[in-house]
Amino acid sequence: MSPARPCRGLRAAVAASMGLSEGPAGSARSGRLLRPPSPAPAAPGARLLRLPGSGAVRAASPERAGWTEALRAAVAELRAGAVVAVPTDTLYGLACSASCSEALGAVYLAKGRSETKPLAVCLGRVADVYRYCHVRVPEGLLNDLLPGPVTLVMERSEELNKDLNPFTPVSQVLLCPQTLAIWLLLGSKSDPLPTPSSLSDDALSLASKLVGVRIPDHAFMQDLAQVFGGPLALTSANLSSQASSLNVQEFEDLWPHLSLVIDGGPIGDGQSPECRLGSTVVDLSVPGKFGIIRPGCALESTTVILQKYGLFPSHRSCS
Repeated sequence: MSPARPCRGLRAAVAASMGLSEGPAGSARSGRLLRPPSPAPAAPGARLLRLPGSGAVRAASPERAGWTEALRAAVAELRAGAVVAVPTDTLYGLACSASCSEALGAVYLAKGRSETKPLAVCLGRVADVYRYCHVRVPEGLLNDLLPGPVTLVMERSEELNKDLNPFTPVSQVLLCPQTLAIWLLLGSKSDPLPTPSSLSDDALSLASKLVGVRIPDHAFMQDLAQVFGGPLALTSANLSSQASSLNVQEFEDLWPHLSLVIDGGPIGDGQSPECRLGSTVVDLSVPGKFGIIRPGCALESTTVILQKYGLFPSHRSCS
């Protein structure tokens, strides 16, 4: 049995402690905010706010005011349909309301990203996953993996905005990581790469209905998602196909496209290539199996947890 939907009491308590009002963030299925988004400021660029302390741990008094200011500003911009740069547990990311179609388009425009490439969904609590995805793994598995440096690919529910990741025609679905993962999970080692004739209608349909879910192990991101009150679309803060960012200076070329940049300080060791790998992406759409779409920064620990719950690896994995 799926757990109850997210507790509004907890979200309200977090919001109240920050001097904020909780949601609503908009109608997910309508593809529009309840209030029309305010136009983004025309340049000279984004407002920069620095989180106190390390940035990844909730600030205590007397630094709490800086944390609250950043949280309040980020929530306001997201509710207005803007794009905000945020720190996570792996990389810096770009976030917007997943329920605002205009904001989703702005993310693609800022990154120069193809609309055939999907965005992940960032949530604040494990219980939220059951609202926005059809979960077919044990509850304990999600609790062991989340929050954490992983992206879990599952079948999306009807609660998500229909304009989130809709631009993937069949010809592109065949090349996207989700479809390739299904082929890896269901095929044999000798199977050729998928083609329209080799994949069933069910497989094609499932591939187009998948979504990657993140709950970063980062206090600010968890507070932000909970107080915002709805799903956030999340992607890395860099131009498409360029190196990922571990500090805010590394994506300054994107600032003119953003309304707000939250500076949480450097993430990880900038000298280590492993720090730029991003989250480990795992396909959990096939019951009883898992596929590694991207090894990422937490492959070993993630695999141990998956096998602990009796999931079997696919024949092959993407690397």
